[in-house]
Amino acid sequence: MMLDQLKKMSGTERRLRPLSGALVCCFMLVGCMVGPDYVRPVIDVGTQFKETPGWKVARPAANDPRGPWWTMYADPVLSALITELNVSNQNVAQAEARFRQAVAVTQGARAPLLPTVSATANTTRSGGGVSASSSGAVTGYGLNAQASWQLDIWGSIRRNIESTDATELALAADVSGARLTAQTALTLAYLQVRVLDEQRRLLTATVSAYERALKLTQNRYNAGISGQGDVAVASTQLASTRAQLIDLEQQRAVFENAAAVLIGRPPSTFAIAPAQVPLVPPAVPVGLPSELLERRPDIAAAERRTASANALIGVATAAWFPNLTLNASAGYRSNDFTQWFSAPGQIWALGPQLAAVIFDGGARQAQINQARAQFDVQAAAYRQTVLTALQEVENAMVQMRVFEQEEVVQKQAVLSAQQSLRFARNQYDQGLIDYLSVAVLETTALNNERTYITLVGNRFAASVRLVAALGGGWSAEDLKSLDDSGNPTANPSKTVPTN
Repeated sequence: MMLDQLKKMSGTERRLRPLSGALVCCFMLVGCMVGPDYVRPVIDVGTQFKETPGWKVARPAANDPRGPWWTMYADPVLSALITELNVSNQNVAQAEARFRQAVAVTQGARAPLLPTVSATANTTRSGGGVSASSSGAVTGYGLNAQASWQLDIWGSIRRNIESTDATELALAADVSGARLTAQTALTLAYLQVRVLDEQRRLLTATVSAYERALKLTQNRYNAGISGQGDVAVASTQLASTRAQLIDLEQQRAVFENAAAVLIGRPPSTFAIAPAQVPLVPPAVPVGLPSELLERRPDIAAAERRTASANALIGVATAAWFPNLTLNASAGYRSNDFTQWFSAPGQIWALGPQLAAVIFDGGARQAQINQARAQFDVQAAAYRQTVLTALQEVENAMVQMRVFEQEEVVQKQAVLSAQQSLRFARNQYDQGLIDYLSVAVLETTALNNERTYITLVGNRFAASVRLVAALGGGWSAEDLKSLDDSGNPTANPSKTVPTN
């Protein structure tokens, strides 16, 4: 039966039969991938944060901040600014461009999995001296197509794709990290503007009070009740407070200009209208340290870069093994178009090519060693990123706890200073003390109020830093669905590699 089939086969088919068997064996080998499979580096993050036992929140909240985390602060102006920042911030734009570049690199890395096909067409006019055997110039026509396919027997191409895929996801996480960093910086700058607005309100009211005090002291001096020294003290006090008020304008302008740059606007075209807003930080649920591994974009980026470095070890290892390439070409060559499709005008070639480096002086082993060392670098960077994240969360929690305690104590100091000032003013009105004693207490009361406002702002800023340290509203799940700019979409198009 087999003999009958062979007899029915053409000569070309019989010649290709052994090659087909070889191809089957090659395809069976394609499933092989050299190099180590990726395992996420292990790091001890602890079971809870150090500050957790003493952690207190102002208002209990059941849900973690998700999505637009800045809405926790219930400030429409801040929300509008961050919305603009998400579109116009130039650092985010750079990160998005780097991500798009990585997408293109990944697409290019997948190309070698498919054959490369090219074609050439030519026409020639040739001739020589006229002799008995030649009658003049001859025109020739040619058309040729070539195909080449390197079989990924040892997984070099697939390991490279694995590396570029991981790098792409790392850069996608970098986009989220850049956006979170910019959002945090804008929120802190906006907060400082509001703190300065509150201090300006206090100083403006204080200047008005000091102007009235100076006028009263001058009247008392004109009436012979107070001395000239009281007038000088009141005048000095007023001028000093006016200078503080002027200095606030400079400080406010600096933070306002910073906010302008963050949203991609020239400072000259941007302004934040003064307003009085409640500086009450919201409750920020902390969760477990292990959750940071999925909630911080910088940790996700570092982990993906570690996976990318691991895949490159496989790429370097595959260089030890021979490469198998299948080459094929076919075409037509004739001096007459009409003969192209006839047997004499047809040409073809088909055959595999096996190439291997016999001796390279240790270059391939050096590349493997380099790849392993780079993996160790990235693994250490990943662990350091996690440790830094834990530190930032602990620091923010300490700040919120301490600032809350300081705020309570400072509020008592403000009330005590105001009470002392009321007693002193009564004594001054009765002529029992001079104005210098009153001025000292007024300065003390003012400084205590300004310190209290600063502490409220510090506590608010600590809550912002805590939200940012916890990853904002980001999650590693966001990497499962990304658009061309690295932003999460509703329709998943990518899957986080599971190793």
